[in-house]
Amino acid sequence: MNQEYKNRLHKVIPGGAHTYSRGDDQFPSNAPSILERGEGAYCYDIEGNKYLDYGMGLRSVNIGYGNKEVAEACYAEILKGNNLTRASLTELKAAELLVDLIPSVDMVKFAKHGSTVTTAAVKLARAYTGRKLIAIPTEHPFYSFDDWFIGSTIMQRGVPEETSSLTVKFSYNDIESLAALFEKYPNQIAGIITEPATSVGPENNFLHQVKELCNKNGAVFILDEMITGFRWHLQGAQTYFGVEPDLCTFGKAMANGFAVAALGGKKEIMQLGGILEEGNERLFLVSTTHGAEMSALGAFIKTVEILKRDNVIAHFWSYGQKLMDGINQIAKEKGIENEFYVEGYPCSPNYITKNTRGESSLPIRTLFAQEMIKNGVIMPYIAISCAHKEEELNKTLIAIENALEVVKSALKDGVDKYLNSPVIKPVFRKYN
Repeated sequence: MNQEYKNRLHKVIPGGAHTYSRGDDQFPSNAPSILERGEGAYCYDIEGNKYLDYGMGLRSVNIGYGNKEVAEACYAEILKGNNLTRASLTELKAAELLVDLIPSVDMVKFAKHGSTVTTAAVKLARAYTGRKLIAIPTEHPFYSFDDWFIGSTIMQRGVPEETSSLTVKFSYNDIESLAALFEKYPNQIAGIITEPATSVGPENNFLHQVKELCNKNGAVFILDEMITGFRWHLQGAQTYFGVEPDLCTFGKAMANGFAVAALGGKKEIMQLGGILEEGNERLFLVSTTHGAEMSALGAFIKTVEILKRDNVIAHFWSYGQKLMDGINQIAKEKGIENEFYVEGYPCSPNYITKNTRGESSLPIRTLFAQEMIKNGVIMPYIAISCAHKEEELNKTLIAIENALEVVKSALKDGVDKYLNSPVIKPVFRKYN
């Protein structure tokens, strides 16, 4: 059955899915190739098999699959017409909500996915400064499917070399590497875009130092909160770390899986995309037919209400800490704590797999994912939702116990003896 659906998917969809991180090469062979529905913290394949899920819609679902309150809020907006000829009242309410919620945001533009708003932030930085170059951290995996970012990766096919040359890189937490870029390209860097944190957070006030360098050199400081937003803190990781960017972008967990992304920031920069300043040269910012779709914005408004009412962010931190402690304790008891461990922030933990030489190991990662699926848990990474409760925590730790027993044996006897799947591949690679 799995193979039949794989064939059908690849016949009509390049890559077999609409996000590369959902592709077959990102999961072990025993993973369901297609899912039918989700409910709470669980998803179901077409044969009715139930899986406890930690992918949660590529981290976009933070309340839970099929949440009725969010769905009903969405449906109420659909009945109002969903997409009107002029700006909608729902659009205004959603914009005012985000402006009131995030201290650094004076104005906002909504869109349907993150790449649109990160690219818009880059365009604004270039328009505001009159410069071309954009600087990004080498260590961070993804900012946009647009050429300005993809051209900086190993997958440069289809991207003009001239575009690739306009993105330069520094090292996260190495402020000297960023300072060196400003020295190498004086008065040429339009903006710096960085995630506030991944599993590694800022050290020695790194984000504050980045902002200071941007201010000193006339560059725009952009924080991409696609993953950290609505997980680290209700007001974003920028509030958690106490730093205010010039521009910021949000998406994923904004609307419990509905398609909403946002670009926000200082009025003096954002208003370059406006129409009220007569005589100013126009900037074509974000202009999308479905960017302010009422149904998704209704879901956003309701999601924020639930996040506040149910103290969901605190749940992420609490559940995540219990999960991290439990997993690391199991690994320690099995004597493989150096080869398998969980690190990072409890609201968004990250598990690490290594071989006996201490090297990062995709075969071990694939084996672990394979064994977790055998135990009814899909864990390509760890995204927590409000629907993950004590019952789910206990189920997870039982699955971890079983999976790590196999990992322990594989570290001793060799992975090939236990792995029944091709090894998971990096998304960014030169060849298939």
